[in-house]
Amino acid sequence: MTTFESKAIINKPISEVYQFLADLNNHQQLMSDNVQDWVSTTDDASFSVQNMLKLKLKVGARDENKEIKIIPSEKPPFDLELTWSLSVINNQTEVTYTINADLNIMMKMMASGPLQKLTDHEVEKLASLLS
Repeated sequence: MTTFESKAIINKPISEVYQFLADLNNHQQLMSDNVQDWVSTTDDASFSVQNMLKLKLKVGARDENKEIKIIPSEKPPFDLELTWSLSVINNQTEVTYTINADLNIMMKMMASGPLQKLTDHEVEKLASLLS
């Protein structure tokens, strides 16, 4: 597995950050401009990444005010798991977003840059939205 990770400190209570992330409807606001055809519910989301792939995801597990795991609901081109982890630091919320992807050597060369950019972008958007 290849791991892509990004962190931020958000000056909001952990419960508020958790509630936002626990609802997949809110995740559309975190996506970059190349994400299209977004359809979601509280527990599921599907979208396509321009000129690349279509993904269908679902919440795999929620641990209130601690973690949200998002997994594919249909077989993707490679196995992946997205995890939002939350913790309290000095009355603020530390958010860590991790994408674990099972990439072969060719996919790793092509997808590593975009996947790291995605993790960074989503965390930056979350921090700006909840500021």
